[in-house]
Amino acid sequence: MTQQQCVPSHVAIIMDGNGRWAQHRNQIRAVGHRAGLKAVRKIVTYAASIGVKVLTLYAFSSENWKRPSTEVSALISLFIYALNREMKSLNKNNVRLNIIGDISRFSNHLQNMIINAEQLTKNNSGLVLNIAANYGGRWDILQSAKKITEQVVNGHLTLDDITEERFSLEMSLYNLPEVDLVIRTGGDYRISNFLLWQIAYSELYFTDILWPDFNPSLFDEAIKAFNTRERRFGGIDDKEQTC
Repeated sequence: MTQQQCVPSHVAIIMDGNGRWAQHRNQIRAVGHRAGLKAVRKIVTYAASIGVKVLTLYAFSSENWKRPSTEVSALISLFIYALNREMKSLNKNNVRLNIIGDISRFSNHLQNMIINAEQLTKNNSGLVLNIAANYGGRWDILQSAKKITEQVVNGHLTLDDITEERFSLEMSLYNLPEVDLVIRTGGDYRISNFLLWQIAYSELYFTDILWPDFNPSLFDEAIKAFNTRERRFGGIDDKEQTC
């Protein structure tokens, strides 16, 4: 990466293609998910090294429960494995872990692991790593709407108090920089119910590369493309604007 390039503060990645990567090698899909975890390690390390402040990874969507039970079990087992194996390294490297999504559907054991992992790293001041697990953008918006409604019913808010800014306070990632860049691997051109509220003005980058093959050089390509965009946020071009 060249020094002239502007590094986006917050990058979100839809990590697609693990299953196809395995199928192309005549392996079961779980093999692809394990290979995908290796790519996660590389990208987390690299993102921290170049100055990305927040990295949000779409690991398990609320729709993924529709997949075959064997694959769902493999994904959950890999999540547990990753928490067990990676936590000491993340903590040592000053990474703060944050899990977003409805974790209530997970086992009590996994929920406790998530809570403990977040507690272990909560005071770290380096890269913030958000893992979206059993997450959906519509779920996120609905949860915010329910919380806001409850506060109105209880008299803590009036209808006039409900602004975009107030609504955002009840959303996942409310206390973090807005998403600058969304990367999707795997060749599909869709958002798949990911951070629907939070990426309203994000730049989108799509690549045919399957997630297990995604690496720091390809991450640089995405950032290079990001640097060619004119981010107007609904306004006019501002040449003085920086990312």
